[in-house]
Amino acid sequence: MLSTILLQAGEVAGLGLGYGVAALGAGLAAIGAGLGIGRIGGSALESIARQPEAVGDIRANMILTAALVEGAAFFAMVVGLLVVFK
Repeated sequence: MLSTILLQAGEVAGLGLGYGVAALGAGLAAIGAGLGIGRIGGSALESIARQPEAVGDIRANMILTAALVEGAAFFAMVVGLLVVFK
């Protein structure tokens, strides 16, 4: 909602705030994905240390979850870039 207000204000004033909002959104998506994948990896290593016999299942679930986080971050970055190239 805040980004919509900033975009409208930028269009009226001719300041081009859309570029800044898009860059901010893409940056936050990348940071969020990095934090999420780091937490997934750390939790997976902790789980493997506790139950070494479940390595295969934990690894498969870790890769699947990391792919979903990466996909959501990619989607957020594309939406941010669509604001720039609308």
